[in-house]
Amino acid sequence: MRHKVGFRKLGRITPHRTALLRNLATALFERERIRTTLMKAKELRPYAEKLITQAKRDDDRLHARRLVAREIHDGTVVKKLFDDLGARYATRPGGYTRILRLGPRRGDGAEMAIVELLGSEYKPEKKDEKGKKAEGEKKAEAKPAAKAAASGAKKKGEKKEASAKAEKKTAAKGGKKKGGKTAEAE
Repeated sequence: MRHKVGFRKLGRITPHRTALLRNLATALFERERIRTTLMKAKELRPYAEKLITQAKRDDDRLHARRLVAREIHDGTVVKKLFDDLGARYATRPGGYTRILRLGPRRGDGAEMAIVELLGSEYKPEKKDEKGKKAEGEKKAEAKPAAKAAASGAKKKGEKKEASAKAEKKTAAKGGKKKGGKTAEAE
């Protein structure tokens, strides 16, 4: 049993481990979804959630920003964390991340996972009440489809002509065709 063991060491010395968590947190806040090993994901979750909780603070925002800037060295990510993510989770009392298990990695069998921020899930395009796309999108899609259909028809016609010419040549030579029949037998 792992009594009185606070965290996973991830096979790294302390400075390397803190740098790893900082980089993972920066990537998570930047992209809102990252793919990593399950153990790293489990270590990242409380680290990232503490930073988001700091970003939600209203009482002393400058001090909170400086505390977060100690951990996250990218200014644009800190700005996004305080402006966008802090506002997004203002009413949520915790649990800002989700870990989705992917299964073992093909190369070494390490258990993989996706860490994502809640609210950054895939949202398909909204459709009208009748289940149709917006009219502007419909017209834009119709033009390339019509061009492709016209060019496809030309290609099919060319293929038929080429196969007809090949059949005539084999018939003239007296060679065999499909099914083993000669040109004269047809």
